[in-house]
Amino acid sequence: MNNNPRAVLLLSGGLDSTTTLAIARQQGYQVHALSFRYGQRHEHEIKAAKTIAEALGAHQHLVVDIELGRLVASALTSDIAVPKHDSADQIADAVPATYVPARNTVFLAYALGWAEELSCSNIFIGVNAVDYSGYPDCRPEFLTAFESMANLATKRSAVDGDRFTIHAPLIDLTKAQIVAKGLSLGVDYALTTSCYDPPSTDLACGRCDACLLRKRGFEENNLADPIPYAAD
Repeated sequence: MNNNPRAVLLLSGGLDSTTTLAIARQQGYQVHALSFRYGQRHEHEIKAAKTIAEALGAHQHLVVDIELGRLVASALTSDIAVPKHDSADQIADAVPATYVPARNTVFLAYALGWAEELSCSNIFIGVNAVDYSGYPDCRPEFLTAFESMANLATKRSAVDGDRFTIHAPLIDLTKAQIVAKGLSLGVDYALTTSCYDPPSTDLACGRCDACLLRKRGFEENNLADPIPYAAD
């Protein structure tokens, strides 16, 4: 019997959520990983999440289908061009077209429901507020507000007296620091995918915000990113 504390963890198949899974496992949590088909244009991240959950020892991994893409427009869910650049320095501060309205709010709400069902009080999310694309639902203020809501809206907290904690261990790290942390924990980043607009099932575009920030994280560690890029 596994007596480790349980945690629900949002797993996208990308670099950040994979590093977060490695951290949660290092901290001794029995991880119940949760991924979503939410109407995104590409299935590659779901395949990666399944592989990562198994490789990093998640206790359980669920993929849930939701219809968020039918309600909101984004470059990740609709026929809207994904912004491309030649350098990470060209990424604008404005909220980009790849922002999916309410995505992290919806994902965390599902995670909260599953956590209450599992009788656990810990939820992990791999958001980052340093090297990211300007999404408002990646900010510490959002996570603090969601945690407060969780502790008002659930029987586990309001009646049973337990308190939920939203863990965001990457929130203040640069992409280079995230890569270094994952490598120190033995993460195989060749299993991960970050690209917003992959040209094929086995290539990343190399020019979207996610690709550029990821590549810079490896470069600042004097390492080559182990995944293949169309732009190379």
